[in-house]
Amino acid sequence: MKLLIWTLLLFTNVAIAQSNEKFLTDFMFESGLKPENVLDNYNGFDFSEIWTQTENYNILGIIGKEHQRIKIKLISIKKDQTNPNEYFVFGKSCVKGTICDFNGKITLTEIKEVKELHYGVDDEYFEKGIKSQGVLIASYEFAENKEQKHSGIFKGQLYTKWYLTSDKKIEYDNIESIADGYTNNAFIGIWKSYSTGKEKVCNWADFRVPNANRDFDIGAGEFSPSEKYFDKGWANYKPLEIDEWWK
Repeated sequence: MKLLIWTLLLFTNVAIAQSNEKFLTDFMFESGLKPENVLDNYNGFDFSEIWTQTENYNILGIIGKEHQRIKIKLISIKKDQTNPNEYFVFGKSCVKGTICDFNGKITLTEIKEVKELHYGVDDEYFEKGIKSQGVLIASYEFAENKEQKHSGIFKGQLYTKWYLTSDKKIEYDNIESIADGYTNNAFIGIWKSYSTGKEKVCNWADFRVPNANRDFDIGAGEFSPSEKYFDKGWANYKPLEIDEWWK
């Protein structure tokens, strides 16, 4: 029995690793990454601004197997002055009109640089003075206010594309933003209810929803939810929503 359990765990871990590797390949548009984790080389830089730049109507998320729409707003992010790899986060979530506050942390675990710098169509970004470029991988855990209805904890992994300029500033990597399927700041994980202890898949990102059902997003150039999911909060979705629900 123990051998069976260990075998199942081994295959599960391998499957998860392969899934994560495939996601990262797609996420980076097949840009080759150097194998080294150079996290320590970036301790002196602040990544906090790249998680709050995107307009909220372009942050798209799902919760549960049915792909119920969830709205997420990261309102404040500050780098820990004592731990260069941790960031304190305050934000809000909204599901079916229920809004919850949450606090938590983003903890950087890996930074990998691309093998070859990319400058976009017609080398549009060549004059930006890009010194390095890559992806950061982090863990996150955001705890909603227990006194609010239908609250719980978000946790999982975050993937963010960035580049470093010659004036030593970390920038949000939107170089490939005109490409079909472009996405950034992908939060992939679960939400766990305080009251029931049950977990639900919960993923969100900029411009596209990561790891969603194949029939969910039917858009080509930009995100477009299938009618199948309209009753899960997507019926009134439009690309330029101006509802500032978090205020």
